Amino acid sequence: MSRSKFLLLSAALAIVAGLGFGWYLIERAVPMPEGTVRVSVPKGANVRTVAARLREQGIAVSPQLLLLRYRMRGLDGQLKAGTYEFAAPQTIDSLLDKIALGDTVVASVRFIEGWTFRQMRAAIEAHPDLASDTAGLNDAEIMKRIGADRSEPEGLFMPDTYTFSPGVSDLDIYRQAYRALERQLNEAWERRAPDLPLKSPYEALILASIVEKETGRPEDRGQVAGVFVNRLRIGMLLQSDPTTIYGLGERFDGNLRRSDLRADTPYNTYTRKGLPPTPIALVSAASLEAALNPADTRALYFVARGDGSSHFSNTLAEHNRAVARYQLGRK
Repeated sequence: MSRSKFLLLSAALAIVAGLGFGWYLIERAVPMPEGTVRVSVPKGANVRTVAARLREQGIAVSPQLLLLRYRMRGLDGQLKAGTYEFAAPQTIDSLLDKIALGDTVVASVRFIEGWTFRQMRAAIEAHPDLASDTAGLNDAEIMKRIGADRSEPEGLFMPDTYTFSPGVSDLDIYRQAYRALERQLNEAWERRAPDLPLKSPYEALILASIVEKETGRPEDRGQVAGVFVNRLRIGMLLQSDPTTIYGLGERFDGNLRRSDLRADTPYNTYTRKGLPPTPIALVSAASLEAALNPADTRALYFVARGDGSSHFSNTLAEHNRAVARYQLGRK
């Protein structure tokens, strides 16, 4: 074999060996820590930034090979921002696949019907995947930051489960829940029954929050709303325990006493006529619907039966008999 042929053959073999080794590096598992590793990819990140983020978390990917494979596969502009979770084994291709598909980690936080804003805020502050941009802010400042028209937050958020990528600002969650409530309230207000003793959507929200706290069984919502609407129409005291308890705040120890019913606060509907000044809790769509389309009833009273349902009465005499039966255990 001539020297020139030998050199050509050697070069060809070297190229083949190099390609083979390259494919080996691309297809082999990337060294990484045990367990699950979270990596955050910022908006507008290029391949080099992604490689740096991966390496910061202990995923020992080669930046050169990651860039090479990224270009070979035509993934230009397809890497998506978000938080990703990786667990061994991972190859360069599987890393790129996950980020190109936007297969991000999804976290969630849930707000329950009947919660106060204090409970909602506690759930947000305790969530490990939310960035706490509201730390140190008072309630009014939070409302201002999310663009709300009111400074008092009670009842102005839609109870639901909200999903998000880890690291998102807690202000985004407040804003989503606030806007969801606005939409729900405005839509319900447009469907309201005629001649309700309610002057605004906000008054409807206040009434709905009372219905939310007073109803033990979903089927009774319309009837409960009907009782309070009837009382509002004739100027009768609402006499709602939940509003009175809300007004007591931290003074309430779980036992509502006669002295509490006489202790005047803006929320004591035993001492003050009409609706309290704000909602007292987060409201469900069902309670909003009941408040704006109450049952057609003549009832002015109701009492809990002890099984979650309520007994409704048109007259005080009938109500007193129901109280004696269901609350005092008399026949």
